[in-house]
Amino acid sequence: MRRFMRGIAALLIMLLPVLWAAADDTADTAVESPRDLMINQILEAAHDQYIKTGGKLRRAQYSGDIYICKNFTVYCFKQAAEHFRLAACPDKKLIIPDNLPDDQCKRRGFGYGVCWKDIPLENGNPFYEAASFRYDPNKSRDENRQAAREFLKQVRRGDFFQMRANYYWGVGAHSLIFSADYDPETDSVTWTDSNMRGQKKNGIRYGQVQWDATKAIDWFVDAFCRKKYGATLYRLSEDLVLYGS
Repeated sequence: MRRFMRGIAALLIMLLPVLWAAADDTADTAVESPRDLMINQILEAAHDQYIKTGGKLRRAQYSGDIYICKNFTVYCFKQAAEHFRLAACPDKKLIIPDNLPDDQCKRRGFGYGVCWKDIPLENGNPFYEAASFRYDPNKSRDENRQAAREFLKQVRRGDFFQMRANYYWGVGAHSLIFSADYDPETDSVTWTDSNMRGQKKNGIRYGQVQWDATKAIDWFVDAFCRKKYGATLYRLSEDLVLYGS
């Protein structure tokens, strides 16, 4: 019996590497959720534009130019949207809301660019507000900055970001997509966008597509933690399902 048990033990030892490899293969082939697949497709579209433009400036002046910041995020969304639906309303095509109009922003006490229109899920809006920051004039500057920092620590890969800001390259509304979770080790966030960096030539605005741009969160705090300014994180719903496959 002892000889038999020793033989079994020896066999198990020989098989361990094979079992570990099989476990790794199973983990590598785990099925991604529809939400993860959609995020991947959105970011792939952004990366394709980054490669296509090669760091060169592209026109970002007229309403149809995809290199305007909001248009760029909408373009990336639309490259993936046709392949997905919300389980709660599978007959509705997915849409991405426009920015809240200026007059409605003013009625709410902040400037244009802080947030999107309120579109219900039933109309095909797959996003929900994951977090928001609005400068509170009743609090101190330090209290507002701390709130803004905590807000940015909630960033997750695939989040769409809308802000009104005053930053190094511009002032006003800006839209982008975060391409990675907030990194607590470096206290930073990473994103893709268009027309944050750009310049005017002969009165026409040209923007640059960025991929995996990274800044410490205080850089963003400095930009939108101001009176009547703020920002919003929009996150895709877990209720997404594949469509047409």
